[in-house]
Amino acid sequence: MYTLLKQENRARRGRFETVHGTFETPCFMNVATSAAIKGGVSAVDLKDMKCQVALCNTYHLHVRPSDKIIREMGGLHKFMNWQKPILTDSGGFQVFSLAKLRRIKEEGVYFSSHVDGRKIFMGPEESMQIQSNLGSTIAMAFDECVENPAKHDYAKRSCERTVRWLYRCKDEMERLNALHDTINKKQLLFGINQGCTYDDLRASHMEEIAKLDLDGYAIGGLAVGEPTEVMYHIIDVVEPIMPKNKIRYLMGVGTPSNIIEAVARGVDLFDCVMPSRNARHATIFTWNGITHVSNKCYETDPLPLDPECDCPTCRNFSRAYLRHLFKANEQLAGRLAVVHNLYFYNTLMERIREALDEGRFEEFRMKYSDRLASHY
Repeated sequence: MYTLLKQENRARRGRFETVHGTFETPCFMNVATSAAIKGGVSAVDLKDMKCQVALCNTYHLHVRPSDKIIREMGGLHKFMNWQKPILTDSGGFQVFSLAKLRRIKEEGVYFSSHVDGRKIFMGPEESMQIQSNLGSTIAMAFDECVENPAKHDYAKRSCERTVRWLYRCKDEMERLNALHDTINKKQLLFGINQGCTYDDLRASHMEEIAKLDLDGYAIGGLAVGEPTEVMYHIIDVVEPIMPKNKIRYLMGVGTPSNIIEAVARGVDLFDCVMPSRNARHATIFTWNGITHVSNKCYETDPLPLDPECDCPTCRNFSRAYLRHLFKANEQLAGRLAVVHNLYFYNTLMERIREALDEGRFEEFRMKYSDRLASHY
């Protein structure tokens, strides 16, 4: 259940209660696609990095090791040893972006696995069944992810199909949660707003899915290459229609600046592979902007990655050492950088919440939105 605690203009400070614990919003979910953070970071490490929620992926876990195996092991929380909330993406985006030879039908999607080519079918019911087997805290509805740009007529038909699929997801989740052997009988369901970059489709689709009174609502289909200003515009179009008493999730976003600007527009929840992916390529987020620790200028630099950061990496290692590890292709380089970037993102959210609590979010935004997007 979402509780709105405070608001500054459109920026919201809230709290979300679940069967696996309560988390504070705005919140960034750390992405553990296959039940692991890429870069050698475990669920045990996440506890020391201020992580509140982990995000795992239905499609990847269904393909390998299989949701049935995870169910046999007691569910995803036991499997990866993470007791706090877990959100599972429905697999829709991966089906449309990774799968080969996909065919979209009213019943669902037929496709070939990107791992071994085997034939798989996934529709709303199958996605809900897989997520129920995983036992995640929050399940995402199965939706059609349309390529951007797409023709208005196709995007409209896709939105209509996604609404029909959402009703099926809701019905199937209610059925599954009522079964005696379901791992998490209080699994929550979030719906996803689609409509490409068409204002009319985004607005009408949001109006339709809001009628279902779901546990939360996401804005999907953005951060896929469109200009940043277009993404902000779509949030501005959709946000007034989103239920005020429900948590709002902007999927796949983004940079620290993107997050600050989306919070200013009324978004509560975020996820993105960027902090861990960029870290593995020596790109570091700091309170003075973005830097590349493999640069020559850090060869003999004794300072930590970010002098303002107190993460385990910054407390113990220098820029010179991190640069050496990257140049030597040591696996430790990626791990230490990932630890820093995720800690930075979670600290960013912590500071955003503090600013909202103290009524100075707009001041925080003016100070950091551009600064955190700069390179040095």
